[in-house]
Amino acid sequence: MRNKRDETAMLNLIMQIAKNDERIRAVIMNGSRTSPSASADIFQDYDIVYVVTDVESFVADTDWTKQFGDILILQTPDKMDGKWPKLKDEYAYLMQFRDWNRIDLTLVNVGKITTMPRDSQSILLLDKDELIKAFDPPSDRDYLPKPPTEIEFHNCCNEFLWVTTYVAKGIWRKELTYAKHVTEQIVKEELIKLLTWHAGIRTDYQKTMGKYGKYLEKYIEPMLWKKFANTYVDADYQNMWKALFLMCEIFNELALEIADYYGYEYNQDEYQNVVDYLKEVRNH
Repeated sequence: MRNKRDETAMLNLIMQIAKNDERIRAVIMNGSRTSPSASADIFQDYDIVYVVTDVESFVADTDWTKQFGDILILQTPDKMDGKWPKLKDEYAYLMQFRDWNRIDLTLVNVGKITTMPRDSQSILLLDKDELIKAFDPPSDRDYLPKPPTEIEFHNCCNEFLWVTTYVAKGIWRKELTYAKHVTEQIVKEELIKLLTWHAGIRTDYQKTMGKYGKYLEKYIEPMLWKKFANTYVDADYQNMWKALFLMCEIFNELALEIADYYGYEYNQDEYQNVVDYLKEVRNH
């Protein structure tokens, strides 16, 4: 690691740039560095909002970003997805620096202050014109999981079981990229929803599970986590079959629990029919 600037140095730099530039009227920080539950580590980035008088001037001359440090790679998602220049009141610079620091900087036009969503993980660092109403103390409120409605639970179960048939087809055909994609991007995502609801029941929905369920391990039973972790396998088709049936086993356990807890209907006959079908495909 190169000489990594510490948090004090980075925040001082972010603030000094804002104070010296008349176009920048306010500074807000949000994300993991303001979250009460996030663990500090060397990869925590700085999620910063600069409230500015003229977004376009910052986009026209990208050299201004060099004052933040030696940039390893820069990404401008608004330009990549076509939002800019259609919408000219917001623009983001994602900056990864050579010293491992990272700033995700969003420029927002001052005219959006009154309509801009107020993220619960936010701290107001600077307000030159005293235009921004004080923020509540930062919390994870906006990022807490919510109990499923009955239709959300039903849809999750249906999608999980439906797409397992795609996985079976992909494995049987030895279409590796297809089988892996539908497994990890669809089936497992639905399983993570069930795991999140399970963890929510255990924590009274007062703990955030993080993006993509990255904190789940903290809030579910060690044996359940171990079983779930074992569903991440290599490109061996036999291992992929084992992982598929293990996901089904975990799914059924969680679906029964959640349905019982909330008094929702769960079609276990449908589950068994699908599992029997998967076995037929595997043995064919």
